[in-house]
Amino acid sequence: MEVWPAVAWVLLLTVIPDLVNTAHSRDFTQQDIIHLHPSTTPFPGGFKCFTCEDARDNFECNRWAPDVYCPREARYCYTQHTIDGEGGSVSVSKRCAALEDCLSTGCTGMAQEGNKVCTACCEGNICNLPMPWNQTDTIFTTSSPLSSTAGRSQRHTLTLALCMASFTVSRGFEE
Repeated sequence: MEVWPAVAWVLLLTVIPDLVNTAHSRDFTQQDIIHLHPSTTPFPGGFKCFTCEDARDNFECNRWAPDVYCPREARYCYTQHTIDGEGGSVSVSKRCAALEDCLSTGCTGMAQEGNKVCTACCEGNICNLPMPWNQTDTIFTTSSPLSSTAGRSQRHTLTLALCMASFTVSRGFEE
């Protein structure tokens, strides 16, 4: 039997107790966890959005956007794109947003400079990669209904509309 494996085991066994004594356990803070594991969220359901203010174009915005999580009160990613009269980008702004900021998506014209401003919102991690150019792109996309009663109220409205239509048709036959 060779001597080196035995010597290696002896050295290893003398080093391990020293390592155990020098390693002190401590509770990790939330910042420690985020720093050590950047893919973990700071709170359940946490997400990121591309974030910039008055960038020249979409590439510049997305390229230099800081990689930070949205605050807890934000649920969506917001994009505002200003377009000149010839169809070129004037500025792009992207950020995290609350529901109130996303209720008026669409394009509006600005009379003073002939520019139009298009806004869009989306739900999901860095979902605001593209930017809106026209009315078709200016949507508010969500992965879940905005309210739990939305489906029921739509069904009741449809049922009421069908009842009224059948009543109107039946009255037309009576006269």
